Amino acid sequence: GVASGFWGNGTGPASAVAIVNADGTVSLVEGSADLSGTRVAFAQQAAEVFRRYVPKSARVLDAGAGTGLVGERLKRLGYSNIEALDLSLGMLEEARKKNAYTAFHQMTLGETLDFPDGAFDATICVGVLTLGHAPARSLRELVRVTGVGGHVVFTLRPDVYENNGFREVQDELTVTGSWVFEEATEPLASLPKGEPDVVFQVWVYRVGRS
Repeated sequence: GVASGFWGNGTGPASAVAIVNADGTVSLVEGSADLSGTRVAFAQQAAEVFRRYVPKSARVLDAGAGTGLVGERLKRLGYSNIEALDLSLGMLEEARKKNAYTAFHQMTLGETLDFPDGAFDATICVGVLTLGHAPARSLRELVRVTGVGGHVVFTLRPDVYENNGFREVQDELTVTGSWVFEEATEPLASLPKGEPDVVFQVWVYRVGRS
């Protein structure tokens, strides 16, 4: 398929159009691949999908907030009640500089999160559910802390989905009625400099309760 979009590069938006080939590699068709990084592309694309499902008044958890790229973009889209969660205090301090968050939580994805059931109206998790970071079981807690009818939006590489337990956990949560599938985008090219073969999907589920 063809992936196109706009990514922030620190000085203004950069645009690019790419083809995701059958073998999973990416060919740049037009525009520039000299972009500021995978996380920026993930944040931009995920935020655009997120706003189709989540009202601006929602209390939002940015799970694995890192330096705050997602919160920064959601704030630009009109969200004003966003809380940051990250393992690293240093990352949370960087996120604080974005002036996009109302609260900061040092917690570890994959462990039990110190929030009550249904604490948030929506959860977004970008660029974190992957090898060496947050494991597939993290999804169960994201569902738990999101209220019934709210949405869980996250990015995932297709190969990680297939090979690292995510397919099984996502199917489990569907079968148990914990969530209902809404959307998975076509593979999108993040196109950062030096990583032209990285593609990802944005997944959207609506929370139920088993």
